[in-house]
Amino acid sequence: MTKKRILLVATGGTIASKEEGNGLSPALSGEELTRYVPEVADLATLDVKQAMNIDSTNMRPSDWLRVARTIVESYDDYDGFVVLHGTDTMAYTAAALSYLIQHSPKPIVLTGSQRPMASAFTDAKLNLYQSVLYATDDDARDVSIAFGGIVIAGTRARKQRTMSFNAFTSVNFPPLAYIRTDRIVRSAPFAHARKAEGSRGHTADRPVVYDKLDPRVFALKLTPGLDSRIFSALAPSYDAVILETFGIGGIPEQGETGPCFQDAIYSWVDSGRIAVMTTQVPEEGLDLGVYEVGRAYANHPGILRGADMTPEAIVAKTMWALGQTRDVAEVEHLFNCEINHDRSPFE
Repeated sequence: MTKKRILLVATGGTIASKEEGNGLSPALSGEELTRYVPEVADLATLDVKQAMNIDSTNMRPSDWLRVARTIVESYDDYDGFVVLHGTDTMAYTAAALSYLIQHSPKPIVLTGSQRPMASAFTDAKLNLYQSVLYATDDDARDVSIAFGGIVIAGTRARKQRTMSFNAFTSVNFPPLAYIRTDRIVRSAPFAHARKAEGSRGHTADRPVVYDKLDPRVFALKLTPGLDSRIFSALAPSYDAVILETFGIGGIPEQGETGPCFQDAIYSWVDSGRIAVMTTQVPEEGLDLGVYEVGRAYANHPGILRGADMTPEAIVAKTMWALGQTRDVAEVEHLFNCEINHDRSPFE
């Protein structure tokens, strides 16, 4: 049987890092990383492109576009893609790629490691091997993260641990699959993923591709006593605010000083900007209709609801939606569409 062709897109991160006197920093190329795991040659014919070589802390929306462009330009030549990436912002990049390259019939798999590839006790070798393995699977598709033996939809991942090898968790959504050494075990809802996708009509040979983002998006976490004048301070620099509310959707009536929050938020969206409501609680999502302190925002034009989406997905999706249109109603429509399992349809 002919081996599949996989493109490895290297971006840097811990997996490529070495200690050179000032702390870990990316030093190894993608080509060098593959030499540490010669077993991948048994899985696929592997080519490497070095998109960048940076600590993922320095990853920006313009870099997401560069990674997406690298994949799209080579899309017809490969059966799947593996993106090597630092763990700290991997969930943001996976979400961004989910919106920039939608309904991909070919898998786009992100991975990295908690320890450098050259470390004696690294997780990098198994993560790289299993990511290539998953990228060659006939039922794999769309953007995902394969890390620590678990495969997570690209819009549902969150880095939960700073040091442990099981760094990522799937938030408000079941993992797509587990990888047991060299065997893929799919979760029950995704055991026949390709057949299910076909029933929704996403069987085209190529994905739907976008190449614009609006990076002027600010994530604001509510804290007790926050001054509502923060919205006026943000207005010159940002087109959207993602407001991480208390609990299931609680917003204070009044800050320490300045206008009440309702006036400040209404003024923000009535000026043509976007506000996205989410919760700072990691699991189970937002419902603005439960408490009086949230209900006033449930149906106001320009206020979007993050439902059970991750903060990383909300940031990337808001940038993507605003990159396509400035029409508030159209932004709302794009934001509310389910893409790569990013939100549950319970609203």
